[in-house]
Amino acid sequence: MNTSPDNLYIKTKDFSVSKEDFSLFYNEEYDYLQTFPQPENIAKYYESEDYISHTDRNKGLFEKIYQLVKRYMLSRKVQLLEKYIKNKGTLLDIGAGTGDFLRIAQKKGWQVTGVEPNQKAIDNARKKNISLYKNLEEVQRTFDCITLWHVLEHIPNLQLQIDFINKHLQTNGILIIAVPNYKSKDAFIYQEFWAGYDVPRHLWHFSKTSISKLFSDNHFQIINIKPMLFDAFYISLLSEKYKTGKINFIKGFVNGFRSNLSAIQTGEYSSLIYILKKIK
Repeated sequence: MNTSPDNLYIKTKDFSVSKEDFSLFYNEEYDYLQTFPQPENIAKYYESEDYISHTDRNKGLFEKIYQLVKRYMLSRKVQLLEKYIKNKGTLLDIGAGTGDFLRIAQKKGWQVTGVEPNQKAIDNARKKNISLYKNLEEVQRTFDCITLWHVLEHIPNLQLQIDFINKHLQTNGILIIAVPNYKSKDAFIYQEFWAGYDVPRHLWHFSKTSISKLFSDNHFQIINIKPMLFDAFYISLLSEKYKTGKINFIKGFVNGFRSNLSAIQTGEYSSLIYILKKIK
């Protein structure tokens, strides 16, 4: 990583857990940002009751809205798979969280496998009769489809992850990746308070160019890019909380709407889903 002052993109902080400061440096070759420093003990930065992806908590209004949207999006995600793979086959979800996506896919007829490093999330998934591997090394077979829903940005070694996907995805198989987009309007509005940075849990911050270059260099072709419209509202609500210390539903909604409206012209939505095909 080139940490010269010329490559500094923005300074931000971990608003949700440690309150520590971090810097994001620009990589010109791949058009992504990299978090610095990258902590050796990254697990402790996930140890918070506020890290909603590892729980099914449904207490406050914000969490109720999150869980409601999550349930709606689960079905949409499975529909997306079935648009590109007509015959339900084998599915690997990397970073499976509490197993909800795999549970819905399994009910629809998919043969599902999941990997999740967080033990608390694994325990929650087990209650839904979804068994998850804790490490990628435990996965032996190949798959028709591999998904990473807001996971790629968390993985320390990108090339090792891409090599794993290459090895375990069948030729002409489908790879689906969802990641935040640091070139979105809401990222521009909130700057260092943008919740999509989520440092240091997010080690990488991607653009459309980033994903295209990373995966075209590794025998993948992007066949479609789709927006995650709800993410603009969720991220804006969180960003508003980080900026002002409280959740402002009206302002968060307005800025989420502004972001999506801008993206109709630019294509730069708050989060994007990339559908890729393995061509070799």
